[in-house]
Amino acid sequence: MGFGEVPGLLSGLEQFVALIQKWNPAINLISRDSLAAVWSRHIGDSLQVFSVAPIDPKLWLDLGSGGGFPGAVVAMAARAQGLKTRFVLVEADQRKAAFLRTVSRETGAAFEVVADRIEGLAPQNADVVSARALASLSDLCGYAVRHLALGGTAIFPKGRGADHEVEEARKTWRFDLAREPSLTDPDAKILLLKGLRRG
Repeated sequence: MGFGEVPGLLSGLEQFVALIQKWNPAINLISRDSLAAVWSRHIGDSLQVFSVAPIDPKLWLDLGSGGGFPGAVVAMAARAQGLKTRFVLVEADQRKAAFLRTVSRETGAAFEVVADRIEGLAPQNADVVSARALASLSDLCGYAVRHLALGGTAIFPKGRGADHEVEEARKTWRFDLAREPSLTDPDAKILLLKGLRRG
């Protein structure tokens, strides 16, 4: 999905990037080196997550949302397409949570922000659980399993170590797996897990 393919999406993303540039020096949302590549490295990467997700989920839970990747970007894309999906972004860092609330309000993405540790969150019964650059796949499975609805999908972008992480996760977890190639990094993949359960 390109930035200009959904009417209204580009302007929201431009607002988002402006907010990142404003807040980043104070709270380090993304590395200074990657700020110059924010459109390809962070936003493009996040839009890929939206493009492979199930159609029109009721609840999307994004864990460890940090600077809003992929959660805030996905929420903006969904709103631009007129979807009614409820988005909940979980971020324990209070300053980053404040940033995310500002993004939600100023871009009109209208996602909820929960400023709490993932471990303290009540089960959410989410149709989609996502996380980017948060933890190993084994740990992500542990976070996601208690929050996924029956038939729900977990979506985790992973780098060049994806296959090894899958191998390690399968020692503890059972899941049906689909791998989508990354369009922003030839060494990366997007992992989609269904039927997640402890093995």
